Amino acid sequence: MNIAIVGASGAVGQEFLRVLDQQNFPIDELTLFGSQRSAGRSYTFRGKQYTVKLLQHNDDFRGIDIAFVSAGGGTSQEFAETITKHGTLMIDNSSAFRMDKDVPLVVPEVNGDDAFNTPRGIIANPNCTTIQMVVALKPINDLSPIRRVHVATYQAASGAGAAAMDELVEQYAQLGRGEEPTVEKFAYQLAYNVIPQVDVFTDNGYTKEEMKMFNETKKIMHAPDLNVSAMCVRVPVMRAHSEAVWIETERPISVEEAREAFEKGEGLVVIDNPAAKEYPMPLPTAGLDPVYVGRIRKDITCENGLTFWIVGDQIKKGAALNAVQIAQYLIAHGKKFGK
Repeated sequence: MNIAIVGASGAVGQEFLRVLDQQNFPIDELTLFGSQRSAGRSYTFRGKQYTVKLLQHNDDFRGIDIAFVSAGGGTSQEFAETITKHGTLMIDNSSAFRMDKDVPLVVPEVNGDDAFNTPRGIIANPNCTTIQMVVALKPINDLSPIRRVHVATYQAASGAGAAAMDELVEQYAQLGRGEEPTVEKFAYQLAYNVIPQVDVFTDNGYTKEEMKMFNETKKIMHAPDLNVSAMCVRVPVMRAHSEAVWIETERPISVEEAREAFEKGEGLVVIDNPAAKEYPMPLPTAGLDPVYVGRIRKDITCENGLTFWIVGDQIKKGAALNAVQIAQYLIAHGKKFGK
């Protein structure tokens, strides 16, 4: 298979290289694309050097089977036709096409078959916070349809990119030296702080990030009546997002039934032993593939309610890994690529 990565120099682009290697993804030829700023850089993949090509409106995607795209929504919209016109499947990590009716929004553990319906040659990778939440919602929804979700997120600096991660490290160093911290990537200083804003605010008082969780969850789970209310918060963690989730199901589900469903759920690992202080945390789960779930208990305010805590690596399962798993799902279920 011939594979391209668009946005190869970014945090997610670099994660694509690691994930493709870790997953032993079949690659005959690899092409890296980037902006004017990153074109010419070289990266090593499986012992071979690759130079980033400038992304242009030409025929560079002829013969490429799959393009993993993570270069921002504007770039995705501008180059979608260029990328797909010769039959390349574009798996896009931006928000540009997620809610388009003719573009599937896919988390393989939840709605993998949707990836086969691609009239525009585009599959959208969901928002990172949505991905890890729906992986956890799926096994419970299979027991009893979920009516309502409330979620509070604790989102790492990684969600704002590599430069934001660097800024957090630099802020701590600057504060340690008694200097004023650099504040460019976030609305406020993130070090020693939490910021109850991820993305810009909309007219209803929710941020775009919170509305992504509302809209994307409905689409992925094929549940137009499912309501999701989110509060998204940036926290001074380098990598891996955490979420506190409250759900209401049509019938009561016991903690034991829920735990068993989580343990059998695809892409999930249960860490739930409060007596031994064992529960998922972002520090030990950063860089790992699964979504981790713990603190499973009844919601004492709602007869049909459950609450639990989930943690997942935003750059990995929340971005690059999910996109690669979409391609793996297609291959495993009969999609033909290559010559």
